[in-house]
Amino acid sequence: MRSISICGLFVLMGCANTNLDQAFVEDNWRYATDPHGSIVILKEPLVQANRVKIGFDRVPRVDKANNSWVELIYDIPAGDLSAVSGIAITYESDRPLVIKLSQKEYGGEGDKSYAHYQAILPVAATPTSKRVDIASFARPDWTPEWSQDKGIVKTSVSALYFVPDLTDKAGGKAQMTIHKLALY
Repeated sequence: MRSISICGLFVLMGCANTNLDQAFVEDNWRYATDPHGSIVILKEPLVQANRVKIGFDRVPRVDKANNSWVELIYDIPAGDLSAVSGIAITYESDRPLVIKLSQKEYGGEGDKSYAHYQAILPVAATPTSKRVDIASFARPDWTPEWSQDKGIVKTSVSALYFVPDLTDKAGGKAQMTIHKLALY
């Protein structure tokens, strides 16, 4: 890993100086659910000084044309991942945690397959730290054949999506907490 400042490493948390206990920046975080009945479960504000915490209840897929979905979204302040080679995260999740690179070529501005490059982290009952290199992200197994793979275009990735690994068929409930998040 190349040498960068502590403030550069913790840029996602909203670093103003080299204090490692910086607060998450509320404006960078949001969530989204489908219009078919999936819901967000919040028992406290989504963004707190030292964590982002959310629960979801995803309904099963409605039909072939109407899938359900839930996602915690981190909008990258720089607007893209051009200077980033990996993600460092400390998280808890009662389901495997899928990190998706929201890349315009596969989303609403692109082919609308939503088959974004992703990495899957294991269930974590206690705060667990992982590093994921951007080069290790892959498109999902369900990627449609008609979706042309353009590779990871870092300048086209505007957000990170954190998604509990719930199936289309069954849906289900999930709880997750992000304790630290950094780009390197």
